[in-house]
Formats: sequence, C-alpha cells, structure tokens
Amino acid sequence: MKIYYYNRLSKTKLTRLFKRPSIESKIIYSIVDPIISDVKRNGDKAVIMYAKEFDKFTGSTIKVSQRELSEAERKISEEFKSAIKISAKNITKFHRKQIPDNYLIEMEKGVVCGRKYEPIENVGLYIPGGSAVLISTILMLAIPAKIAGCKRIVLCSPCKGDQLDRSVLYIAKLCGIDEVYKVGGAHAIAMMAYGTSKFKKVDKIFGPGNQYVTAAKSLVSIDPDGCVIDMPSGPSEVLIIADKFANPAFIASDLLSQAEHGVDSQVILLTDKLHIATSVSKQVTIQLKKLPRKTIAVQSLKASFILLVDSIYKAIELSNEYAPEHLIMNFTNAEKKLGEIKNAGSVFIGQYSPESAGDYSSGTNHSLPTYGYAKSSSGVSVEMFMKAITFQKITKVGLKKLSSAVIKLATTEGLEAHANAVKVRIKNGN
Repeated sequence: MKIYYYNRLSKTKLTRLFKRPSIESKIIYSIVDPIISDVKRNGDKAVIMYAKEFDKFTGSTIKVSQRELSEAERKISEEFKSAIKISAKNITKFHRKQIPDNYLIEMEKGVVCGRKYEPIENVGLYIPGGSAVLISTILMLAIPAKIAGCKRIVLCSPCKGDQLDRSVLYIAKLCGIDEVYKVGGAHAIAMMAYGTSKFKKVDKIFGPGNQYVTAAKSLVSIDPDGCVIDMPSGPSEVLIIADKFANPAFIASDLLSQAEHGVDSQVILLTDKLHIATSVSKQVTIQLKKLPRKTIAVQSLKASFILLVDSIYKAIELSNEYAPEHLIMNFTNAEKKLGEIKNAGSVFIGQYSPESAGDYSSGTNHSLPTYGYAKSSSGVSVEMFMKAITFQKITKVGLKKLSSAVIKLATTEGLEAHANAVKVRIKNGN
C-alpha cells in the first residue's frame, strides 16, 4: 500500500486521496432502468427471463419449496449449525434492546398526545450471491425483522442452476422465513417492489448488493408504484486509526478483510508513526499472497492508502470527515476517545476487535451506511422494520386552550378551513 504524508498534501490532493471509487451511475442506471420497467410491465415472465440470463438459473420455478427448505437442514454440518446459532444468539440479544417504547404525554389538561410503534407488515430481504454468498446478511436482516414483528418476510437471492446454496436455505428456515425465491439482481428488486401475478409486493426492501442492485433500489424508491428501501449503499470500506503500540499484522489483516469484499472497496490506515505505516505495508504484501480472493483485493488496494498524520487527534478529525462504514480504533486508551467519534457506521475498539467479528458473531449489525452516508444514516436496526404512529385525544376544554394559537397560525397561512375546524367546535360543541 502506498504511504502518503499529510503535511505534504495540498487540500485538493487530500480531498482527491479520500475520494471513494466512483460508481458509473449513468451507465448503470441506463442498464437497470429497462430491466425494472420490463418486470413492472411483464411480471413473472420477465423475472424468469432475467434470472436465466443474469443469474444463470436453470430451474422452472423461482420459489423455493418447503421440501427444499427441510432437506437443506439435513445436509448442513453440525459445526456450521453451531457457528450460526452462536451468531444468531448474540445478534438476537443485541437487537432486542432496540425495541422502541410507546409513550403518552399529557401536554396540558385535556390534551393528550402519544406515539406507538407498529411493524412493517411486508418486508423483502435481498441476500447477495455474486462472487460471495453473504449468508450472514440473512441473520442481520431476518432477526431484527422478526423482533420487530413483521408478518411477512420474503427472501431473494440469486441462484446458479436450480438449487440455492443450502446454507442460505438453512439459515432462512432457522430464522422462520418460509418464503424464499431463487432470484437476484435488479429483477429481484423490481419483483419485490412492484409484485407480479404470483408474488405480492413488499412495503420495504432491505439488503446490500452490487451496483446494479443499488441502482435498482434507488429507482424503485422514487417510483410511486414501488416501495421504500433501507438505505443507499456503496462499496464496502474500513478506516483504521493506529498508534505505535498497534500490531502491524493485525492491521494488515483488517485492511485485507475489507479489500477482499470487492474491487471497488476502499481501505485506509491513518497512523502517527512511520514505522507502523511501513510495517503494515509490508504485512499487506505478505498476507495478500495467501488470499484466495487475491485478485479482488489487489484491485481494491489501488484505491486504498496509508496516511501518516501528526497525531491521533488529527486522525480522528479526518475519520469524522470521511465517515467510514467501519472504523477500527487500534490505539492506546481508544475507548476514552469514543466520544470524539461523530460519523461512523460501526466502531471497533482495541486491537482484539476485528471488523470481521462484527460481520458475523459479536451481535451488532453489519448492514451499515457506506459512501459517506454515515454522516446522516445509521445501520440496520429493529426500528427500521417498524414505523411510528402519533396520535392525540383532545377534549373541548383542551381545544379551547389551543384554539387561539391554532386559529392564529391557520389564518396567517391563509388556510381558513383549518381555522374553521376549530371555531365550529368551540361554537357548536356540546
């Protein structure tokens, strides 16, 4: 990895250095838009056609049968089942704490306002299955959805051949999902958003994906006939802040664990010690040779870098401006600096908190805002599978207390009917 010196960079060069790998949005959208329109018009026929063309699906029906779900469990090793159950237990324990509270407030005598949470009834979960089948994402999405109380949870994942990965089916069944489809890509997003003759549309779509999936989610979210989505998402990323006491081998392993995600991932190290920067660069080269996904990681590293800064304080300042999806604080007394972190999807504190633990088993959610969206968005949570409804109950006495304010504001805005809705009650009510 190339090493840069903060003090030798102009503001323009620094901005260019931190710039994320570009997404060719115009080209991607021009490919995705016709697919979405086709599925919207032609439904199941279009979905099957694109599944065969893009996913290399060879079956006759995309819906997974109950028999397939049951058979998958018998073919899964006990070791794998144990790993999944440990992860599911921790994810469940962490996310149960996120259930929001309903509340009532008596604003003044005769005026009571409240807020209550209800689950989104129909949700769609997208599970990527391109260069790597992200089975852990099922846990990260299905468990919060179940805790929230969603009535119908649909899962879509691309399928090569006619059988979905048995681990996908096993985890889906373990999480209580019995509606699974062998379809991915933009056509899966369109199917979930618009529905077909054989598929009831969902109310919200969750899950990461490649550029085509991301573009499809964006397009259906702005179509009145479509549905809302969890969040915009870009390529995966990690930023590490390290001091002189950090282990270079640990840092290199964390950088590469993100670099292997995809060719457009970005990994960054900020350190205040030159020997750490050079040692990490060497370790990356050494560890890279052993990776099965070396080719992908090499491409990712082209848009990645190590930056030598004056202090940990400066590193934190730069990190907050970058707003990484994952932030690893691998420096002395890192926990004491947690209050200074303002923008990050998920934070990993100390040398024994690898990002991969959060990806699978520690309990926090790995579906996080990328591409700088951590400045304004949060990762997937139970609340995202719910919506809040406010309500109020006002007596005649309470309305009289509010009447002058309501009437004045309504007439100021020129909305006389609004004002009259109060006046008529005060005048004619029993």
